[in-house]
Amino acid sequence: MIRTAVVGAAGRMGRMLVKEIVNSPALELVGALEYSECPLLGQDVGILAGIAPTGVLLTADREAVASASDVLIDFTFPQVTMPMAELALPQGKAMVIGTTGLTTDNRARLRELAAQAPVVCSTNMSVGVNLLFHLCAEVAPLLGEDFDIEVVEMHHNQKKDAPSGTAERLGEILAQARGLNYATDTRHG
Repeated sequence: MIRTAVVGAAGRMGRMLVKEIVNSPALELVGALEYSECPLLGQDVGILAGIAPTGVLLTADREAVASASDVLIDFTFPQVTMPMAELALPQGKAMVIGTTGLTTDNRARLRELAAQAPVVCSTNMSVGVNLLFHLCAEVAPLLGEDFDIEVVEMHHNQKKDAPSGTAERLGEILAQARGLNYATDTRHG
């Protein structure tokens, strides 16, 4: 079994990941990480996820979580993901990263660190959304200058990153396909 840890385990996505890991015959949940001021520290992550107790307690001990795992799954924030990657990847710990808001420098550093351990990094893990990314890159240049591009999204009211990483990535792909600079040729709001 693959020893798996969840970074940001008390969050919305973290709790879903805990459920999936516990239900997978190929994975073993060995760690659940949160920030040091999280009021839920010390609680069983299974109970937090709405399932039976797992015996894995929510902790802020990054080193212990990294050393116990073979792979870490991180859907948090760049300020959490990057230090975790700097700690785990040189130890040969694989990472699955669904964090949004990573900068160009963050992505470049993750590519460097990926020489030491496997990394899967995407703003959206959905097959359908990744197909959409590909199709938009193909179609946008065909429409030409007579068409304006607008990305509109809707989310639950607890969404912490707006625009979402998916919307940002879609905008980047569309801008690149049209020969535009996403950072300077787009607007938000």
